[in-house]
Amino acid sequence: MTAAAPRLVVGLGNPGAEYTETRHNAGFWFCERLADELGVRFNHESRFHGLVANARDAGVWLLMPQTFMNRSGQAIGALARFYRIAPAEILVVHDELDVPPGQLRLKFGGGLGGHNGLKDTSAHLGTNDYWRLRIGIGHPGDRNEVVNFVLKPARREEQALIDEAMERALATWPTIARGDWNAASTRLNARPAAPKPAKPKDESRS
Repeated sequence: MTAAAPRLVVGLGNPGAEYTETRHNAGFWFCERLADELGVRFNHESRFHGLVANARDAGVWLLMPQTFMNRSGQAIGALARFYRIAPAEILVVHDELDVPPGQLRLKFGGGLGGHNGLKDTSAHLGTNDYWRLRIGIGHPGDRNEVVNFVLKPARREEQALIDEAMERALATWPTIARGDWNAASTRLNARPAAPKPAKPKDESRS
């Protein structure tokens, strides 16, 4: 489906050095890398309650709310209203418990999966009908451990998988930027190929 190209990409996370490496900041990680790819820098914009970058050549704004996760919508709503950006022109990038590390899901609308950043975003936009890029971080297996889990850094092997997934997402950015969401979804939602097992040694030659 070729639809409206994104005019605003939002990475969800928490501000502050103590949260920088935590799983809940996966959206920030993506936005920072996309800014590097597009050659733009973030500046703090108090009227938008966040760090903002204007990628003029790409026709897109980048936003990292500095309001803490459960008030993300305050920043998103302020920027979207000011620049008259429709919800369907917004891509929100966030961590996802129900997707394993190394996997991604690109989707439009639908449920919020209990994610506080999405809940506040929908409240301020007045709709669930915006694009989301879900970056898999896995689940601790016990819902009582979720808060502790998302506010801790990923294990080294998990982080490597998350980083690989982000590289795939960045490689797909030109397709997203054209508004070719169907092609982008097909690429990003496919499970990455499992590594080929090492060939057994030929004992007869040893």
